[in-house]
Amino acid sequence: MNLNNIPQIKNTESGNFFLLAGPCAIEGEEMALRIAEKTVEVTSKLQIPYVFKGSFKKANRSRVDSFTGIGDEKALKILRKVSETFGVPTVTDIHTEQDAAMAAQYVDILQIPAFLVRQTDLVVAAAETGRTVNLKKGQFMSPEAMKHAVQKVLDSNNENVMVTDRGTMFGYQDMIVDYRGIPTMQQYATTVLDVTHSLQQPNQTVGVTGGRPDMIETIAKAGIAVGVDGIFIETHFDPANAKSDGANMLHLDYFEGLMQKLVAIRKTINQF
Repeated sequence: MNLNNIPQIKNTESGNFFLLAGPCAIEGEEMALRIAEKTVEVTSKLQIPYVFKGSFKKANRSRVDSFTGIGDEKALKILRKVSETFGVPTVTDIHTEQDAAMAAQYVDILQIPAFLVRQTDLVVAAAETGRTVNLKKGQFMSPEAMKHAVQKVLDSNNENVMVTDRGTMFGYQDMIVDYRGIPTMQQYATTVLDVTHSLQQPNQTVGVTGGRPDMIETIAKAGIAVGVDGIFIETHFDPANAKSDGANMLHLDYFEGLMQKLVAIRKTINQF
């Protein structure tokens, strides 16, 4: 397994983790560029290989009146502009086979949402674009089960695949992170920890997902200490008014401080 077509996210000589970060959804060009400018500034300073993240549409909504996007092509063009402006790769999630072909024209990494990772046709369609495929571990799946999802990508003649843990359902309205799963999944592919989605608290009563942003630093630190290859964090300059997943996003004001701490932990771990 390799990530040869995304050389920017290979670990640097410093042994740093790589980072996938950005808003949950692309709400407009100005907000995307504003977030990218800050995250690129910080990751460049700290030598963290960086990928800008943003969903071009949100298909998994609890209610029909929830925000789904600003238009597919419009959002994808914004992602391409971020990449061209700041010289960083981009990642977005896809939900259909048609999405795979369309999004592959604009972004570097196609992400398979956790609730769709068992959909063979979708995974194969993403793999056949030749883009790197990021497989989110289903909240309902064991770490060991992810080897089959990885194998679908490999069997599609694409070795550029990674997996991302985003927590496991605990009861009806909470998530937990089982850190034993990280070294398990690293046997199959480069492994990322999705910090912010692991802190979601799905609310089936009102249809608006909650979260525990106060625990972002705790979850991220633990992931780095365990030796995860990459970190995934959603961040926004105004989470309270974000159109999607604001309840569990990291405020952009705290982004640099958290990255400094994570880099320090990784440097310490690398000494042993």
